[in-house]
Amino acid sequence: MKKTLTVLCALLCMAGVMFAGGRKDTAKKGDDLSQHVVIKYMTTGDKPTNGATEKMLEKLNAILTEKVNAELEIYYIEWTDYMTKYNLTLAQMDGTVDLVGTATDWLDAWPNSKNGAFMALSEDMLKKYAPKTWESVSQEHWDMCKYDGDIYFMPEDNYAQWTNHGFMYRGDWAKEAGLADGVHSWDQLTAYLKWVKANKPGVIPWDSDAAKSLQNQMSFGYIASHTPYVQLDGVGVDLFGGSRKDLYKIYSPYYTGNELVEFAKLMKDWDSAGIWKTDVLNNSSSNRDEFYLGQTACDQHHTETWYGTVRPRMEEDQPGSDVGFFWFGEEIGNVTGLSISHGAMALSAASKNPERALMVYDLLRNDPECYNLFNYGIEGVQYEVLPNGTRQKPASYDNDLDAITTNYWWGRNDDLEIRDSQRAWAQYDEIVKAYDAAKIDYPYGQLVLEIDSIRSEIDNMNDVFANYMPRICYGKFDNAEAIVKEFRAALKAAGIENVIAEIQRQIDAVYR
Repeated sequence: MKKTLTVLCALLCMAGVMFAGGRKDTAKKGDDLSQHVVIKYMTTGDKPTNGATEKMLEKLNAILTEKVNAELEIYYIEWTDYMTKYNLTLAQMDGTVDLVGTATDWLDAWPNSKNGAFMALSEDMLKKYAPKTWESVSQEHWDMCKYDGDIYFMPEDNYAQWTNHGFMYRGDWAKEAGLADGVHSWDQLTAYLKWVKANKPGVIPWDSDAAKSLQNQMSFGYIASHTPYVQLDGVGVDLFGGSRKDLYKIYSPYYTGNELVEFAKLMKDWDSAGIWKTDVLNNSSSNRDEFYLGQTACDQHHTETWYGTVRPRMEEDQPGSDVGFFWFGEEIGNVTGLSISHGAMALSAASKNPERALMVYDLLRNDPECYNLFNYGIEGVQYEVLPNGTRQKPASYDNDLDAITTNYWWGRNDDLEIRDSQRAWAQYDEIVKAYDAAKIDYPYGQLVLEIDSIRSEIDNMNDVFANYMPRICYGKFDNAEAIVKEFRAALKAAGIENVIAEIQRQIDAVYR
């Protein structure tokens, strides 16, 4: 791993040297369509092996060839160690890829913009080669895609999605537990889990595997439910943010305040009550599979997973389970909309055909025929449209043989979406009303954090988090006040105060 990181750093530095001062380069070949070109689209995800995606691409490429004399290939970055592989591929600067799926909060969009891995996109270039995308994105949203005055990616800003986390629970069991209206607070969640422990023999209330992602979400979820905390993305460690009362005053509720102590006390209570297995920190069970089997009482993930996957599947596997969703921040109405650059499309600075790549992207995002093929597959094979306008899989569909994988999370368009008939839309539409009434837009979208000077402190804090948070989140300690005090002392030694000061300096430069 150390050798890989060394190579990565060297390549990124090389990329910075190659493109520093040259980021404003744009396409120079013009829009001559006489030469057929292949555009390679890079996305995260494991490459499919059933041949269905290739069959879809044959049909898509016939259309792309007719319209812009180009065809599309997909370059997959497999999930194992995906971040290193993703950045290495970009840093090679060899023209391997053209279109690049990216994100500011989980795929290093800003560092790659800064290092010259992405091509700067002039307004004239976008207007000429991606005109429909240019027209559909507001000036405010284009501004949020700029680094050092230049646009570096196209946002997925016309696709509503909610990836805020919470706990999924069985509504039928909640009613049995006396919670007629379901679970809407941490106190009610605790009562529900304890009732399950006492009344459902053989059921583990929450068979958590103690993954770091769960630790992040649990601790954040409790804090967001009891304070107006708004988390800042892109730091490299999820410990910082502002408050709805003062969005641009940066602090860490993990370092100050009493909420983390109260959270630790609650987790100690859950541990003592047997909410999870005694060896939870070493557990490798699949909680979701057990949820489907009726062997556990809740699952923790985000809204999209709840209404799109878990609730529909539970209605098949556990009829009448009526799976509800307790979203983090629900008690006080504290929820933040997803950043428009959670998914975005960039151009590799080494692309040999940037104009044609933009033309292809404009079609994938805005042309109904291309959009349906790339997102849903071949009509009659991967999907069919019902009389009510929703889509479903045909009776002949075999997931092993027919599933396609494009992982197109960088340009979905609500104007063209066909709703999946299998999703719980009535429940989703209802919860979105609550979100829309309570939400604020992500407030830090124009902040491009420079973390080079504090990278060592961030690495140190990640080590501290990995050491303490599993024990705090699963009640594996003797005294809540004592372990939080110890955790905070370790954060201080790791340099958290210096990091807060540096983030505040950068926030002030942009927003004050």
